[in-house]
Amino acid sequence: MNVKINKVTEKTFLQSDAVKDTSVQKTNIADKNYLAILAATIKTGIIKSNLLAMLAGLTLALYVNDFSPIEKVPEIVFAIIGSFLVIGAAGAFNNLYDRDIDAIMERTKKRPTVVGDIKLKAVLWLGISMTVIGFLTLSLATPLAAFLGFLGLFFYLFPYTMWSKRRTIYNTEIGSISGAMPPLIGWAAIHPDIIHPGIVGLFVITVIWQMPHFYTIAIRKHDEYKAANIPMLPVVKGFKRTYIQTNIYLVVLIAASLLFKPLSIFLMVTALFLSVSWFMLSILGYHKMDSEKWAKSMFIFSLIHITILFLTVILYSLFGIFFDYAA
Repeated sequence: MNVKINKVTEKTFLQSDAVKDTSVQKTNIADKNYLAILAATIKTGIIKSNLLAMLAGLTLALYVNDFSPIEKVPEIVFAIIGSFLVIGAAGAFNNLYDRDIDAIMERTKKRPTVVGDIKLKAVLWLGISMTVIGFLTLSLATPLAAFLGFLGLFFYLFPYTMWSKRRTIYNTEIGSISGAMPPLIGWAAIHPDIIHPGIVGLFVITVIWQMPHFYTIAIRKHDEYKAANIPMLPVVKGFKRTYIQTNIYLVVLIAASLLFKPLSIFLMVTALFLSVSWFMLSILGYHKMDSEKWAKSMFIFSLIHITILFLTVILYSLFGIFFDYAA
């Protein structure tokens, strides 16, 4: 009798442990999904790339204006947190507004706002909350940084997302203004002189870089943009026009590299090398590849180009600061 009771008790305990384990697993899965949904809603991938751009402007400002990072720790922290929040808010608002066309396009049809993983009201309040807290945090760095953050969000939401994206082939050019704000925000968090040749060069290069970059995406996703009735350049004017316009912007990008000359020959040469290499890839690849392969190679190199440029600016600035203070 006791043996039977012990066996029943043991079985009950085992079942109880199994239920607990299942409950823990479900909780972990729920937590994981929640974080994934939140990350997709605010577009953390875009946040990361824009924070790199912001840090490039910030470290350049530290170097040019002879500040030690230790002197500016509060401003650096506020700039990072504030930028994260404002850029995340832009992603949330964009997901909310574009959910109709996102549902059509293959690469966006699984976004949380499309499939219903998150309530639309929650996305709205998330965007509003991140906007308010983001602006307040940037203002703790400097009021100018907060103002530039406002301009970036404004240009992204209204002239780009709500107007030009669905109406004109020049939507990329209009959207490039907001896309180039992070370096300015980073610089302004440290110093108010945003017309210094160094930050002007970085801003202009970031603006021009976006056209060849996004044109290649539009070529690769041509059918999706066409189905969603978004007037991207390749959809409206075709591949040849896009190829020609890409090369025009690459030539302008090469010329823009010279803006670094008053600041640093090293940065100028680095930017020139990257931009000339990109231009050569475009010319040579056009004659050896079909449009899909050309666009893919150009897209990959665009990421290499901007990542190396921003990292070079950051490392150059940090090394300059270190050696100046070590001397």
